[in-house]
Formats: sequence, structure tokens, C-alpha cells
Amino acid sequence: MLVLSRRPGEALVIGDGIRVVILSVEGERVRVGIEAPREVPVLRAELAEAVSEENTRAARAGSRRDLLNRLQGRLKGSPPSSHPPHERR
Repeated sequence: MLVLSRRPGEALVIGDGIRVVILSVEGERVRVGIEAPREVPVLRAELAEAVSEENTRAARAGSRRDLLNRLQGRLKGSPPSSHPPHERR
């Protein structure tokens, strides 16, 4: 990890299009401004972690649904399908 010291008003540049500006320092609180292209997501770490965890849960739920659909199909005597019922042709 690169560690830098910056004062309010000073900035650093990441890559070609990301600029991080220190806006203010008040006690233990630092206000940071971030300029980045719209296509670059900028999230607080705790929010990014929550999104990642939710995506993992959703993927697991999807896998469970697919497994349940395949098991139900086998119980009914139909051949297993790799497509969910609403996508079968």
C-alpha cells in the first residue's frame, strides 16, 4: 500500500482519469473529493463489501433454484434441463 501525506487542497492522481482531492481535515475526519469518469464506480469500502456479499448471496440462491428445478424435473420424469423452466423451448 502506498501511503501519502496530503494537506487540504492538495490532490493525487490515479491512472489517466481519477483525481483525489483532500478537501478538509477536522480532527480524525478527512473529507475527500473524487473526480472520476462516469464509467468508473466510486464506492465507500463498506458499501462495496455489502454489494459484493449481496451478489454472492444472490448467486447462491440462483444456484439453489436451478438445482431445485432440476430435481423437480427428475421427480416428474422429464429429462434434466440446463435452462430454467421459463427459458425452456
